[in-house]
Amino acid sequence: MLERFKTHIQNNFSFLMGKRLLLACSGGLDSVVLAHLSVWSDLDVTLAHCNFNLRGEESDGDELFVRNLADELKTEVEVKPFNTQEQVQLGKGSVQMVARKLRYHWFNELMDDKGFDYILTAHHTDDNLETFLINLSRGTGLDGLSGIPAQNDKVIRLLLNFSRNEILDYAQKEKIKWRDDSSNQDNKYLRNKIRLEIVPQLKELHPTFLENFKQTQTYLHQTSAIVEQHIEALKKSLFKREGDRFEINIERLRELQPVEAYLYQLFNTYGFTEWGDVKQLLTAMSGKEVHSKTHRLLKDREYLILSKMELDNKETYFVSEKKCNVETPVPLKMDEVKTIGETSKNTIFLDKEKLNYPLILRNWEKGDYFYPFGMQGKKKISKFFKDEKMDVLSKEKQWLLCSGNNIVWVIGKRLDERFKVDDSTKTILKITLSV
Repeated sequence: MLERFKTHIQNNFSFLMGKRLLLACSGGLDSVVLAHLSVWSDLDVTLAHCNFNLRGEESDGDELFVRNLADELKTEVEVKPFNTQEQVQLGKGSVQMVARKLRYHWFNELMDDKGFDYILTAHHTDDNLETFLINLSRGTGLDGLSGIPAQNDKVIRLLLNFSRNEILDYAQKEKIKWRDDSSNQDNKYLRNKIRLEIVPQLKELHPTFLENFKQTQTYLHQTSAIVEQHIEALKKSLFKREGDRFEINIERLRELQPVEAYLYQLFNTYGFTEWGDVKQLLTAMSGKEVHSKTHRLLKDREYLILSKMELDNKETYFVSEKKCNVETPVPLKMDEVKTIGETSKNTIFLDKEKLNYPLILRNWEKGDYFYPFGMQGKKKISKFFKDEKMDVLSKEKQWLLCSGNNIVWVIGKRLDERFKVDDSTKTILKITLSV
């Protein structure tokens, strides 16, 4: 097995040589064998052990075992105790979920603080099969059936091509000692029930079941790669970038069949999960939107607009009379000039003496109105936005330059008539939006 392991690294993970690796070691069979194989393959590993304090003296025994293992292998070790049960009682999730969150949060801290390059875990083929069956029982798509990836960003699983029996046989042959976790025999956990009751029956039905499963996984990964290539090509065609967002033509989306499957493939990487709501956007009124934790999907006329979630920007900025340049929240340059030059949406000239300082920069609010330059009478900002055919996201990001309660300039759009230069103007102020 050692030679197969070395060949596996050479063929698929040669980039690990010379890197600093954090090896998650519980003290159980799989992680202990991985530790031995890694050290004997000249990988630079440091053992990392989590003491979740869930099994009293047994948990402390695991910790001592891993410390002694590090001495035996002449490698470094990191150990962290956790009050796991307290986190569970605070409603942070099940024992297994909380333990996993605590484990990976600590691993990532170690990587940042001590400069580790990758995390090694001891998942193997049987773990992959169990994950496949769990996902299958809950209902899943192609991603769920593809199982555990050999590499997920900085997490690498070097034993994924090896079965539990192969690992056990190797440990017994090399007289490697390990610790048995009593909780692994508890059938109240779904994974244990599948491991102890279902998988043995599947293997009994067909002697080569595990090998057949590995081959099926290979086919599924290949199919997944084809789907991914197709979706990436489709995204390049459908997703039109406009600044910090994407616009997607709804009519073209509706032509895709089956539309639900395409919506999932196109938008699942942005965190969306409510696919019924996403589909309804295709026929919803403008202004309707669906949120994920990181993104928002907005219906705007014939487009869906995809953008990152942002906190509501209600901040107000003040501009003193002495200030000539403004960088935040929008870049403005202010100069006193003697004559009016060429005006545009981004350059205005106004009567400085009509201004009350400090000027105010803020987002628009419901009820705002101004007197558009060149027009008689006032107009609500919301009506002005509608006439300008501005979408919801553009409205949210629109900044106003104000003098007291009066809007001076809908920045980059229109000056207010009340502040224009006239025959009585003594000081002309030129303001330019740098774009």
